[in-house]
Amino acid sequence: MPDIRLPDGSTRSYPQPVSVATVAGDIGAGLARAALAGKVAGKLVDTSYLIDSDADLAIITERDADGLEVIRHSTAHLLAYAVKELFPEAQVTIGPVIENGFYYDFAYSRPFTPDDLVAIEKRMAELARRDIPVTRQVLPRDEAVAFFLAQGERYKAELIAAIPEGEDVSLYREGDFVDLCRGPHVPSTGKLKVFKLMRVAGAYWRGDSRNEMLQRIYGTAWARKEDLDAYLHMLEESEKRDHRRIGRQLDLFHQQEEAPGMVFWHPKGWALWQTLEQHMRQVYKDSGYQEVRCPQILDVSLWKASGHWDNYQENMFFTESEKREYALKPMNCPGHVQIFKAGLHSYRELPIRYGEFGACHRNEPSGALHGIMRVRAFTQDDGHVFCTPEQIESEVTDFHRQALKVYAAFGFEQVAVKIALRPEKRLGSDAVWDKAETALRAALGACGVAWEELPGEGAFYGPKIEYHLKDAIGRAWQLGTMQVDFMMPERLGCEYVAEDNTRKVPVMLHRAIVGSMERFLGILIEHHAGAFPLWLAPRQAVVLSITESHARYASQVAETLRDAGLRVEADLRNEKIGYKIREHTLQRVPYLLVVGERECANSTVAVRTRSGEDKGSLPLADVVATLVAEVANRGHCVTEC
Repeated sequence: MPDIRLPDGSTRSYPQPVSVATVAGDIGAGLARAALAGKVAGKLVDTSYLIDSDADLAIITERDADGLEVIRHSTAHLLAYAVKELFPEAQVTIGPVIENGFYYDFAYSRPFTPDDLVAIEKRMAELARRDIPVTRQVLPRDEAVAFFLAQGERYKAELIAAIPEGEDVSLYREGDFVDLCRGPHVPSTGKLKVFKLMRVAGAYWRGDSRNEMLQRIYGTAWARKEDLDAYLHMLEESEKRDHRRIGRQLDLFHQQEEAPGMVFWHPKGWALWQTLEQHMRQVYKDSGYQEVRCPQILDVSLWKASGHWDNYQENMFFTESEKREYALKPMNCPGHVQIFKAGLHSYRELPIRYGEFGACHRNEPSGALHGIMRVRAFTQDDGHVFCTPEQIESEVTDFHRQALKVYAAFGFEQVAVKIALRPEKRLGSDAVWDKAETALRAALGACGVAWEELPGEGAFYGPKIEYHLKDAIGRAWQLGTMQVDFMMPERLGCEYVAEDNTRKVPVMLHRAIVGSMERFLGILIEHHAGAFPLWLAPRQAVVLSITESHARYASQVAETLRDAGLRVEADLRNEKIGYKIREHTLQRVPYLLVVGERECANSTVAVRTRSGEDKGSLPLADVVATLVAEVANRGHCVTEC
């Protein structure tokens, strides 16, 4: 007689095993209609799942995050069903859920066209309207292999053949379509009402470039039409804000085939970079960090000692000289350890904080490269703190407060905090990981913030706090990290003299606020759509002369503004003033300062903003003071961190 405990604390008892669907129906007809799946003892299951012992049960509907996951997973199978009906010779492979949607890979004799996508989506809608039941069955591995081979689905058969002999596999049937899947799935196709196919791309079978190329159809699925509409609007906005497009429009940077995954910074882009770097350099100084610089290339013996050789070498670049093998650094931490080791330190000196704008290289797959967001050569606002175990909490707490102030200065107010926990491939014992994870939880608890935990997503040498920021159109970006590392200092021979005069190994805290400078600048470009706040803008103002007779005064105005520390240009071209205003407005210059006969006579400037606001003719001294004050008021991070 199973007793079913529900989220509201109530209990329902049954004389025999009972399905999730039956329990939902007993609670109410509305819940029975809305049920997509169940969560039994924390595990997602189909509504047909039989509960045969006492258990905690939550009914999953479209209002739950898990419900959206089930909808998307089931819609991927609906896509495969539609493809098989329209293109019977196509072979299905895998179709997982991804962020905001799903994809499914197919092997087919010709490329799918845009018209094919329209037809597939139409067939998906027809299958959904038929409200076809989705049922689960279990077969022994070998029977499942034979079943799919008989269907001509060799990719599915290959996947199942890799499962250990003697194990059972689960299959899901909807109409004539049967697919391999762990589930769970919605009880019927009628639950799938809001979806859209997005595009087709190429993908290698099992992600291996040595295998055949498949066709990947991407789609998105939602619980409500308004959610789909909002998502499509966000994509439209994303396209407008694409940092690659804006980078070209504003002449910030470019990339070319001769340097894949690397960036050529143009003068205005480099001005933007330098503003970011100098801001973060001041944060270093005000937070007690000593700036250092380490070599780009180090002997592979150091990377073997640090653990990177065993855990990260596939992402590293290597070179050779005089029969010695070297690696370009993918990370800065081993170099900072060498600086720490160069002298003997006392416990009285700890914590010791090193910061570096460290240039790194990582051998990212070419298919993963994306503008300046995902590159092979990048610079980090990297830092490492060497401290005692007792100092971890205060260091992490101080870093947390510092990071939030920096993000606010750049215009990010919505920040989610997460802890990435031990991965499967890692250094050290469980006891050491317990200690490190407990320290991070305690530090965040001291800050009074809520956090989400991410099992298995930590670095190989330690757990980390992650900061996820939402931009102006609601997209989340993972930026800063703070990692606790008990392993690398010991592996590389770090020591300090403790209070009892013994030698002890320090804890190493890896920290970055913006992370990759390239990626952060790409995020800033898209967040602000190229219309940067005054303090960040590569050109903060342009002085425009109406005619050639005003050129001398325009040059004087520009020089006065430059002397005040502002980034200013003078546009003295013999062009109509309307043309000049339009051109610099399209370049997102924050302030346009127009000078004509009246301004020359009165030592004033006519002020326009990039939004088109006309502030009238103002005394030059007042304009300089206003702009300088606006730049100084960019945020409170530097003086308060």
